Amino acid sequence: QVQLVESGGGLVQAGGSLRLSCAPSGSIFSINDMGWYRQAPGEQRDLVATITSGGSTKYADSVKGRFTISRENAKNTLYLQMNSLKPEDTGVYYCYAKTYYALTWKDNWGQGTQVTVSS
Repeated sequence: QVQLVESGGGLVQAGGSLRLSCAPSGSIFSINDMGWYRQAPGEQRDLVATITSGGSTKYADSVKGRFTISRENAKNTLYLQMNSLKPEDTGVYYCYAKTYYALTWKDNWGQGTQVTVSS
């Protein structure tokens, strides 16, 4: 069992920056890939960025060059540095972790943190 707690969201003006953090607890040794997803009001939850346990990253086209995902492997803490924020980046950002334990893969989600970018 893994619990994920996000922090760092807030209100920022367009062009500003925020840094999100995700702190896992529980069976953190079982964590493999991690990532950030966001959900705007009335929209589906979409991928923002992912990172493997080996450090390979993948980004949504809309955030390439502006966002950077990273993880600190000792504790599997996950980060998302967001620069040059745009109003369309507004949404609830969710931390994600795929775990493998007792021969079972599982998708784990945090409770989300709100990011609001004003124009």
